[in-house]
Amino acid sequence: MNDYTRTPYLVVRKETHRRRDVYGSVGDTVALTAQLLRGSRPSKTAIVAMHPIGSPGYLPMFAGLAREGHHIFACGTRYISGDAPLQMENLLLDMAACVTDVREKYGYEKVLLAGWSGGGSLMVGYQAEAEKRAISMTAAGEETLLTETALPKADGVVLMAPHRSRHHLLTGFLDPAIVDETDPDKRDPEFDLYGPGAPKPPYSADFIAAYRAAQRRRSDAITDRAQQWLEKYRDNGGDGDNERCFVVYGTMADPRWLDATIDPNDRVPGSCYLGDPKLVNNAPSGLARFTTARSWLSQWSARTAQIDAVDCASRVTVPVMIMENTADNACPTPHIQLLHEAMRHNGAELHRIVGADHYFTGEGQRSHLAEALQRVTAWTQKHGFFE
Repeated sequence: MNDYTRTPYLVVRKETHRRRDVYGSVGDTVALTAQLLRGSRPSKTAIVAMHPIGSPGYLPMFAGLAREGHHIFACGTRYISGDAPLQMENLLLDMAACVTDVREKYGYEKVLLAGWSGGGSLMVGYQAEAEKRAISMTAAGEETLLTETALPKADGVVLMAPHRSRHHLLTGFLDPAIVDETDPDKRDPEFDLYGPGAPKPPYSADFIAAYRAAQRRRSDAITDRAQQWLEKYRDNGGDGDNERCFVVYGTMADPRWLDATIDPNDRVPGSCYLGDPKLVNNAPSGLARFTTARSWLSQWSARTAQIDAVDCASRVTVPVMIMENTADNACPTPHIQLLHEAMRHNGAELHRIVGADHYFTGEGQRSHLAEALQRVTAWTQKHGFFE
């Protein structure tokens, strides 16, 4: 392993919006906090990493790749402080700014997109739009700057422990026992996984089918409500730019967490990547806990969200590597299987890191991390990205 340098910097661009959905922005300036993790050897290829929220520069995989000699641009999005107002269409603008910076300011000849977890679906969505545009409006049916913004293409995509989309992930996590969106204590005992009379795993196929259908009904009901709010603001003499903020309770009730026979892998039953799923279900840290009408429609709605890696995959023609951690306790195995199937047209490679959890942070994970680093480096060498 070699040393590497870590240099913080900003990616700054101008955007004109009527509404401002991020606290602390100055005028029309969008400033993205980023870090350059530069390996000690020269390289003509930059790896651009981004996640919808959070700082990818501190994930062990990217620091490890820098030690291997890669040059990593770990970029935060405008929503790095929280995803309550996040719109996926704006993330594509942030990605474009970072890729443009890497090519034009830093002079790298080739760019790889690297997405961890939710960053994976973002990278596929971005590359798909860069190669062939499909999005013309936001999920709320409003104008987007994507229609007038260049999206520079990347030369390859690396997907690490990915899921297919935020909305598919959340729909599988939604608690269908909640019957009143304003009161999570009003519950349907038939679907209450954490209640005193809860059904015991393993669950029957009929129960799972009914449970999944109830999850989708709840998602669609929230979508209906969000659309109705925005339509009211636009059509009834109100302010069309108005927004509605709200809370979504019960977002960690996937039967997978309690029944390891559902989409089986090597995960530990009774836990998830955020801890005890029963506690996370209504905790402040849960997915989608605080959101807005536009954000729900863009990133969480099963019916209206537009960034889905599986649906976007047919438009991606560059080399793709997909890495599955077999003890992943966050991203469901079917997401990766469907993603690989959708990308076989371009020779996408699927690599399995046996025993690895989602973040490589559990006991005995160092060897799995080392294997993952070796797999990524070998793939980049094979495709001429790491001389």
